[in-house]
Amino acid sequence: MGNSSNKALPIDTTFKLPANLPLWPQGGGDGGGFATGTITIGGLKLFQISTFNRVWTTLEGGPGDAGATFFEPAGIPEGFFILGHYSQPNNKPLFGSVLVAKDEPSSGSNEALKKPVDYTLVWSSKSKKIKQDKDGYVWLPTAPDGYKALGHVVTTTSEKPSLDKIRCVRTDLTEQCEINSWIWGPDKSNDGKGFGVHEVRPSNRGIEAPGVVVGTFFAHNGETPSSLPIACLKNPNMEFSSMPNLTQIKALLQAYSPFMYLHPKEKFQPASVKWYFSNGALLFKKGAESKPVAIDPTGSNLPQGGSNDGEYWLDLPADKANKERVKKGDFKSFQAYVHAKPMFGGTFTDLAMWVFYPFNGPGTAKVGLIDIPLGVIGEHIGDWEHVTLRVSNFNGELKKVYVSQHSSGEWVEAPQLEFQSGNKPVIYSSLNGHAIYAKEGVVMQGLDGAGLKNESAKSDKVVDLGSGFEIVAGEYLGSAIVEPPWLNYLRQWGPKISYDTAKELDKLEKVFPALDSLQRILPNELFGEEGPTGPKLKRNWSGDEV
Repeated sequence: MGNSSNKALPIDTTFKLPANLPLWPQGGGDGGGFATGTITIGGLKLFQISTFNRVWTTLEGGPGDAGATFFEPAGIPEGFFILGHYSQPNNKPLFGSVLVAKDEPSSGSNEALKKPVDYTLVWSSKSKKIKQDKDGYVWLPTAPDGYKALGHVVTTTSEKPSLDKIRCVRTDLTEQCEINSWIWGPDKSNDGKGFGVHEVRPSNRGIEAPGVVVGTFFAHNGETPSSLPIACLKNPNMEFSSMPNLTQIKALLQAYSPFMYLHPKEKFQPASVKWYFSNGALLFKKGAESKPVAIDPTGSNLPQGGSNDGEYWLDLPADKANKERVKKGDFKSFQAYVHAKPMFGGTFTDLAMWVFYPFNGPGTAKVGLIDIPLGVIGEHIGDWEHVTLRVSNFNGELKKVYVSQHSSGEWVEAPQLEFQSGNKPVIYSSLNGHAIYAKEGVVMQGLDGAGLKNESAKSDKVVDLGSGFEIVAGEYLGSAIVEPPWLNYLRQWGPKISYDTAKELDKLEKVFPALDSLQRILPNELFGEEGPTGPKLKRNWSGDEV
């Protein structure tokens, strides 16, 4: 490979999930296309390739200054064509895929695939002083009229690639895309000034968005153009035949549902919604605060629909002993609540697994080396967190996991996850605040040396999200799923907490003068004194994870 130090890089290893993929149940008529290897969109048959031949390797620049490698898809089935090459940083094991396509012409329509008419050289590493195995040349195909390029071709000579090398796609089967994570640039920074290579994804993403990720990259010299010269694919009819049916969803959850470790000192455990309602949770109505109502175990007497207008809210039981008991939750009763959603035009399935905690404990700030318990600040009643499994509908493979952290979160790719019992990811719930992380330890929110402390660790309190889950929503499945009444309760899951934040901080500042600057940098949600809303009001319910 020409790496003078001969030190193996992570990319020299291809990542595989710890266990082989199970044989998924066969689909009936309602989802017969899940995990069959191909997906057809608008007369274009797609196949996912994850075996590659190396074309060109750089050994510096990019994430971790480890360089990047550019690959050509290998082992392409008869009659299929590539849409672009694949690239990824060298600081991660090889774990990616690109789509190849085959024309399945329907009567009367133009062919979906055409050869490019030419290539433009975007950039070459020749005469650049960078560590590399040989010179690299990055080309952009010129699409014929009515067609678009979906990716680039990389070569190691200055001759233009053959026009046979790649195909462009008819414009009505394409969708606008945007750059996503940074793959490489010869400079150590991703400042958009020099040459840069990025992943791309559809600009519009969500359960009804037709854009399909191809897996190719976008390369540009200088600033990123506002409208990219390459496109993503588009599923024009969105009939979801490649999505899993109910039996297949259950099999996916059995294979991939995570183990979630609570912190050893966690006092506030998750619980099932049914346990919460059956143990004395109350429904309050504005104007009738003195007459709260007990909630039916299924939530059937909760107001349905409407909007979060402040007219209703839930609260813990009224009597003190019961209130303290219910606050603590009951992880033995725990259930994860699953929302199955199509992503990227039905080529992926997102399984969002929602976790309910009756109570969110107080925050802890950290200033320098000192931990400062924040008293009641950060406490709220009713706490919803979630983890999302993203699965490829071509083969049912788990690709990445999203972990929610307060009002945001992050995607973690499969090679960066810890696994247990086969292909089940391990996740950690932070002490009191229940933000979810893929690794144990302390994560600070705030500025240098001061902020909110999120602390997670292994303990004997471990929740298997796969035991006793309930699939509560999956719009594409029609009548196969009946949503429980509590899911369509669109108001607060906790009351406004009436403490005076300024007063609470003042009390703490007398003991810890360093807290003075802390209010400016602590996350806003820490001071949000209202209980949160349920899963359906979160932005990721119908959109992509942020």
